[in-house]
Amino acid sequence: MKKIFTYNYSEMNRILLSIIITAATTGTSLAQSDSSLVKRIPADTGKLHLNMDAIYNRPFLQMDKLPVSIGGYLEANSSYSGTDGVTEGLSFRVPRLSVFISSTIKKRIKFLSEIEFEEGGREVGIEFASMDIELHPFLNLRGGVIINPIGAFNQNHDGPKWEFIDRPISATTIIPSTWSNAGFGLFGKYAYHKWVWAYEAYLTNGFDNTIIANDKNRTWLPSSKQNTERFDESFNGVPLVTAKTAIRHRKIGEVGLSWMGGVYNKFMEDGLRLDARRRVDLFAIDFNTTIPRINTCINAEWVWAIIDVPATYTQQFGNKQQGGFFDIVQPIIKRKMLGWEKSTLNIALRTEYADYNVGTFKETGENISDHIIALVPGISFRPSQLTVVRFNYRYHWETDLLGNPPSKTAAIQFGISTYF
Repeated sequence: MKKIFTYNYSEMNRILLSIIITAATTGTSLAQSDSSLVKRIPADTGKLHLNMDAIYNRPFLQMDKLPVSIGGYLEANSSYSGTDGVTEGLSFRVPRLSVFISSTIKKRIKFLSEIEFEEGGREVGIEFASMDIELHPFLNLRGGVIINPIGAFNQNHDGPKWEFIDRPISATTIIPSTWSNAGFGLFGKYAYHKWVWAYEAYLTNGFDNTIIANDKNRTWLPSSKQNTERFDESFNGVPLVTAKTAIRHRKIGEVGLSWMGGVYNKFMEDGLRLDARRRVDLFAIDFNTTIPRINTCINAEWVWAIIDVPATYTQQFGNKQQGGFFDIVQPIIKRKMLGWEKSTLNIALRTEYADYNVGTFKETGENISDHIIALVPGISFRPSQLTVVRFNYRYHWETDLLGNPPSKTAAIQFGISTYF
């Protein structure tokens, strides 16, 4: 069938940028002329929220009686790093600027979009854009560009919420966060006393064969993020299935279990079979809690990936991957600081691990050693809950396929992140 419409990604970026600048300029003009026209809608901290609520539970600006709210966040950082004694010096970057646009179209019908500008605006994309129809609190329909609910970080990844500058390794290189696709699905919640239980289930477009056919010469799931055609059509006509269930107790915390799987290769073309159906499946468990009285925050996630790699590929292409992270954040001072009321000074520590080729060599039985281990202590200052100033020291050990002595990388990082 001949294509009638050609998708122009660059043109879309220019249109999106024009819309956002217009909206921001209008909001600023309104605020300058009459501050009562623009009011901030803070994130709701009173209810029992789950990671699945993160896309809506953000601070927004409401312009008078307009049915549209706008918000967003910025991240900027600097890094001085070196590997095995060789340094590239000091560098600065703006990894992302995200803009949210939300609207309640009618009672129980909502629209939300998140548009992300990455690497100083070189890349612009729609990260999330969906319409939600509430039929019942336990039965909601969602359609559009959907963030696949695999793990916790992929759902709840806003920069100002985290005390660490870099995103977790396992959540970006095994789970290719942020990972979103066009599709439809259902979600719902049920609350009882101090408990809340929720589910999500979606059918979306998904991965393609670049997860093994890429320039990295390894199994690399993030390669599929470069395929923007997944927002237009499926690579092979088989939907990617994502399902998650989570339960939270007000005092204990939240536990989530999720699975995402589907066929990644093109196994048929014009009625001719090209290959067997080859699957990729990811399983994740996540946990978060805040310890009462001392207010220690803990976030943890672990993911397993199973990939059906063709027998013709060498053993450097892993058919099993696993990894995770563990964060602990401890407030040490909570008071007025530097003129800001209710400021917080935190100390934090992240440990993380990612193994891209779990298994042993067929010839020798020795372990395949394609993995990375990282340790990240940090200090953060929050003049408000919307803004964080972060200082991290990052040290990681990266071991190659053959298990040679690891290369060692150390980095001193400084950065800011804020909602606006």
